[in-house]
Amino acid sequence: MLNFIYYPVSFILWVWHQAFGSIFGDSSGIAWALAVVFLVFTLRAILYKPFVGQVRSMRKMQEFQPEIAKLRKKYANDRQKQAEEMQKLQKEHGVNPVAGCLPVLVQVPVFIGLFHVLREFGPVLPNGAPRTENYFFDAQGVQSFNDASFFGAKLGAWIVNPKPPLEVLGTTVAHQLYVMIPLMIMAGIFTHITARHSVARQTAAQGENPQTAIMNKLMLYVFPIGVVVGAPFLPLAVLLYWVSNNLWTLGQQYVVYRRIDAEESTKREQAVANRQSLAPRPGQKPVRPETQSEDQPSKRPGAKPVARKPGTSSTNGAANGTANGTANGSATPAAAGESSANGATKSTNSTAGDSARSARSGGGSRPPARRPRKRR
Repeated sequence: MLNFIYYPVSFILWVWHQAFGSIFGDSSGIAWALAVVFLVFTLRAILYKPFVGQVRSMRKMQEFQPEIAKLRKKYANDRQKQAEEMQKLQKEHGVNPVAGCLPVLVQVPVFIGLFHVLREFGPVLPNGAPRTENYFFDAQGVQSFNDASFFGAKLGAWIVNPKPPLEVLGTTVAHQLYVMIPLMIMAGIFTHITARHSVARQTAAQGENPQTAIMNKLMLYVFPIGVVVGAPFLPLAVLLYWVSNNLWTLGQQYVVYRRIDAEESTKREQAVANRQSLAPRPGQKPVRPETQSEDQPSKRPGAKPVARKPGTSSTNGAANGTANGTANGSATPAAAGESSANGATKSTNSTAGDSARSARSGGGSRPPARRPRKRR
């Protein structure tokens, strides 16, 4: 039924056993133990990018957590509307909750597949016939796994209700406990450290949530104790899987969180630098955009130019301002200067009058018409 999981898991295990078997021997327990460990590392390396996406998604969720709280309070009595608004908010911020759960969802079938493949390494079938294959492993591979001993213990054996009995596999309970107890303790400790590292990344608002607080307690204490208590019910190779998986998680969290923290720190520094570059220097007035005057309306695309008539308020104001400025700047108490200025003004006025009369009469050099004489 789940052959699409069992075959890939057994293939990866077979590849690593071939690699380490060529170094330590085909029936070496160290070769089989390293094959299980590197099976975990291979699967976790494949899930590295989804894990980074999960961390980024969690960071974004923390950023707009206040908005989520407002939505929950606003639509407390309407669950459907609350879910719709939450989806809109997550879509706006580019957050996909399913992507955050992907690494965990993938690890569950891998654990199930490894447990099933290890259980199928038994030397005999349920009907008593000898086992001749185990997915990618042939009869020689099955025999090699059953003959291998890891410090006197068998990787495919467990203590509680073993099938087949330990004597058939060539080991005892004492030999299993010698290897299993250290692995049980290591698995519990690493599970606790991994959970503590994850809880430390949570914000204060998340820690105050009752559901989050309960989940944190389960991760910190119940899960590690469950690993220690449930170890005798699992094959020894599954304990190796659990320890190596937690070791990889610790190292991966350290690298990924440090990298993301550095990226966020760089973004904050860049934002501060941009604000400082746009801010005015000390003692410098802020530059404001010049506003258009009322006398100069903005031109629209395609509009005809507006011809100004002579004698407008702006022209008169400019002329008066210029004349006053010139008069005030050049005025002296000397009489000669005053007379010359008056003469120039009179000549200018007379010239302007003649030009106006000639324009009304219709010609430039035409003499004026004579007046008729009165009769006596």
